Amino acid sequence: MKRVTSSQTLSDSDRRILARWAALCAERVLPLFEVEVPDDDRVRDAVARARAYGCGDSKAADEIRKRLVAVKAAGAATSPAGAAAARAAAQASAVAHMGAHALGAAAYAVKAVSLANPHEPGAAPDELRWQLDQLTLEQRAALRLLPPLGSDSAGPLGPGLLTSGILATVVRQIQAEVGVE
Repeated sequence: MKRVTSSQTLSDSDRRILARWAALCAERVLPLFEVEVPDDDRVRDAVARARAYGCGDSKAADEIRKRLVAVKAAGAATSPAGAAAARAAAQASAVAHMGAHALGAAAYAVKAVSLANPHEPGAAPDELRWQLDQLTLEQRAALRLLPPLGSDSAGPLGPGLLTSGILATVVRQIQAEVGVE
């Protein structure tokens, strides 16, 4: 059987580089989920696993098998902000599978902040600026390897959730900042 690859996958090394940033983005909004479901550790575990993968302490195959755990946890959230925070963690844990999920982690984190602060128009842009400020040179280089949002159908940057609304806006702003053309 021929294995289908996507430019959104990236090398294992680049995925590990991006997993560290994705974990940072998701961890910042983790309290939005945990305040609603304090006894559910699935989302915190997803962030910890993303960080462990990013540091070389786990294997991609192990993480790929567990990547949907935080997606399921999002259903336990009692608000859209809590659910978006869980999805940020799910995206971060999925970076082991496909590097483009790092952009999903960042976008869902900004969405969570936006939903949690509906009367603070500067909250989402401030969160995005914080995320961009955390990027290292090597993380920026890895992000530049990804195709522009909507140009490759084989992955999270293709047709789907990341291509509309605030998620798309955030992904496009990140890609513009790092120089994806």
